[in-house]
Amino acid sequence: MGNKTNINSNIKITLLALGCSKNLVDCETMSKLLKNAGYNVINDVSDSDIVVINTCGFIESAKTEAIDTILEVADYKVPNGNVKKIIVSGCLSQRYPEDILKELPEVDAVLGTAHYGDIVDVVAKLQAEMDVDTTDKINLTSGVGGFDHLIEDRDLSTEAYAWLKIGEGCRHRCSFCAIPLIRGTFVSRPIESIIEEAKVIASKGVKEIVLAAQDTTNYGIELYNERCLHKLLKSLSDIDGIELIRVMYGYMDGITPELIEEMANNPKIAHYLDIPIQHGSDKILKAMYRRDNSELITQRLEMIRKAMPDAIIRTTVMVGFPGETEEDFRIMKENLKKWKFDRLGCFIFSPEEGTPAYDLPDQVDDETKQRRYDEIYELQREISKEQTEKRLGTVTKVNICSVSDDGIFYIGRSYGESPEVDPLIYIASQEEELKIGEFYDVKIVDCSDDYDMTAVTI
Repeated sequence: MGNKTNINSNIKITLLALGCSKNLVDCETMSKLLKNAGYNVINDVSDSDIVVINTCGFIESAKTEAIDTILEVADYKVPNGNVKKIIVSGCLSQRYPEDILKELPEVDAVLGTAHYGDIVDVVAKLQAEMDVDTTDKINLTSGVGGFDHLIEDRDLSTEAYAWLKIGEGCRHRCSFCAIPLIRGTFVSRPIESIIEEAKVIASKGVKEIVLAAQDTTNYGIELYNERCLHKLLKSLSDIDGIELIRVMYGYMDGITPELIEEMANNPKIAHYLDIPIQHGSDKILKAMYRRDNSELITQRLEMIRKAMPDAIIRTTVMVGFPGETEEDFRIMKENLKKWKFDRLGCFIFSPEEGTPAYDLPDQVDDETKQRRYDEIYELQREISKEQTEKRLGTVTKVNICSVSDDGIFYIGRSYGESPEVDPLIYIASQEEELKIGEFYDVKIVDCSDDYDMTAVTI
């Protein structure tokens, strides 16, 4: 066994995670599985023998990023560089395995979303063929989704926070979305498994966990026959060492009174929700097969803000859905002005094969899509600035994540900033040296930037 490990340690592997946080968790899991098998996992494509690219295939821009990354890695492949084998995993592999293997001959193996747990076996097989220019490709893309591959002690990418996957797949069937085709229908991860992983995360000194699933508010609905995200939050908050729990990717119809009550009264739960609404016009929401409408969105936002006046709410919308008229777009903008989301992301509709919206009539032209996209962000810039200015002079706890490039500021996030997608808080420390991953009280002293804030320790 030791001899095998020694042989494996000579093989250097780099893993690249593209796309969403769920993909990152899968990549962190594969990294730990490879390390457990004795492989040398590094962070340098140019010095690697094998590169694993965990892809997203949700929308056209994600596919383009994945293909560009594969081509960039292929430039390092023998004889031009050190890379001998390339593995492509994740959503793009699940959707287009044959196309990848045919059109990108540099790729040696594809792993679908149900096969992350096979990474060690696949690497071992490629390792045996390392110096052979073989035409035999590996295609493991049967089945979809699931979380049998997840392990409690995975490789965490940061010291400051950890994503925690609580479900896989999606039970919604939005007309524009390919996620159910790629990841399967929604399944909840057993609460015991989630709690055990959270305990391991806490034991490493990580104090913030961020819950992820395609719809976190659906948690438990098919496993325990009820929505029980509020119960999961309560159980997680009982773990020593966890100081902040953040909920991402919810749906308005899943924002229940029980969930709001738990969030409002539990000091460890961030008063923060990420709830993609996709649109503000009831006509377009219906065409998208969404369960929400403008009235429901208004009601839920009022419930959240009444219980948590300091709540920070993020959303995502889409422009250019087939049939979206100027009137539909105007209605969305008027509703966004009324709803005043603190943060907002915007996507441009891209037709996805296999979805009902793929070949709908009344497609919106690219120029109009781009104009509407730009208008949404200009509108949201003003709304976000107005919302952020309310925090001027307030005291909040921040999680220190890094140091600015110039070394002048620490960079952190409060309860109101989710990793990777939200603005940052730049912190000037009056006296003490701050530690990455620790929480400190700061006072917000400047909100003049359109998004980021400046604070001082107190």
